[in-house]
Amino acid sequence: MQPKTYPKETHRIDVRHIDPKALYILEKLRASNHTAYLVGGSVRDLLLKKKPKDFDISTSAKPEEIKRLFPSSILIGKRFRLAHVRFGRKIIEVSTFRSGDIESEELITEDNIWGTPEEDVLRRDFTINGLFYDSEKEEIIDYVGGYPDIEKKILRAIGLPFQRFKQDPVRMIRCLKFQARFGLEVEEEARLALIDCKAEITKSAHARVLEEVLRMLESGASKNFFRLMTDHGLMQQILPALAEHLETPDGNEIYAYLQEADGTLQEPHQPELERPVLLACLAFPLMEQHLKTQFIDREKIPHLGDIYREAGLLIDTIFHTFLKLPRRLKIRTMSILISQYRITPFQKKKNPKIRIPRAPEFHLALQFFNLRCRLEPGLQEIHDQWNDVYQKVAETLPQPRQRQRRSRTPRRKP
Repeated sequence: MQPKTYPKETHRIDVRHIDPKALYILEKLRASNHTAYLVGGSVRDLLLKKKPKDFDISTSAKPEEIKRLFPSSILIGKRFRLAHVRFGRKIIEVSTFRSGDIESEELITEDNIWGTPEEDVLRRDFTINGLFYDSEKEEIIDYVGGYPDIEKKILRAIGLPFQRFKQDPVRMIRCLKFQARFGLEVEEEARLALIDCKAEITKSAHARVLEEVLRMLESGASKNFFRLMTDHGLMQQILPALAEHLETPDGNEIYAYLQEADGTLQEPHQPELERPVLLACLAFPLMEQHLKTQFIDREKIPHLGDIYREAGLLIDTIFHTFLKLPRRLKIRTMSILISQYRITPFQKKKNPKIRIPRAPEFHLALQFFNLRCRLEPGLQEIHDQWNDVYQKVAETLPQPRQRQRRSRTPRRKP
């Protein structure tokens, strides 16, 4: 297949928007007589005038050859072998061109068959992710019609959608992810296949699905994503308790929290919302409803011990069915939920004395409470009082552990 190429005058990608470390890797691979291109999401984002989060590279070099060229790199993955080239804390992912059976409906369990650039593109998920960027010639290489699809804002599968979703069900989540983030229109055949194949998602690795969900919470487009996931029946497969709530009028409260979080993430110079805070946006409205049913409606006032127990049970009910949260993430999310009832207890006291708990990450509870204030402005005075006291004693509190850079989960390329 002869690809179509688009010169710089057409695509208008400014090379200055590409990470210099990625350009260095591309140049060094070419100098060693390897073919190497920027690929996938970074090319897509540059064409959509978005800032890429990562710059992935595909090359004819084998993983061991990449390792020899870049001694600082590490080889990762068994199902999908690739190299992480490290520059301090920065990581550039470099993978070898793959080949594979794009017509099989069997679940892909290993993906280490080397191929050509054309074969590599044909085994990817959507045409918008099937573009190469040649940094030497500054041109786009398109085997699958991805460039015109980006111009038309169409999301189209490479190959037959029904087969491709069976091969790798996480592609269905990615389909709705791109629709939510970029406002793309899903091509009709892919939309119908997504509905037919939704039950296949439970065959996917739990860690991959969880990572996709967490990344979408961080994307600034989580409200649209969760609505699309629920409307297409995927949320019912992976988080049934949450989906059941989202399908009722009470689910609008969760969407309201997600909208506030999205707005905060999109604002310049705003502190990053950490994953426990974002998970609390999903869990807190359910927590409020649960405590009301179990205690308030029965004219009981829950104490913090009750709330601690119920928070643990609720988190397990929401996430344990398919997406089991890592222990630390679960504990931090629970801490945020419980702290809301320190700040706004059920039993009101006159002139209550504010006591900041000696929890190293209480600031996350205040961060979530700030989101509550956006939805309930009457809480702002309480927030300001707690925040003032917190700022005065913050230096005396245990310091949170230094947040480690999340290594990118080894995954099969789309």
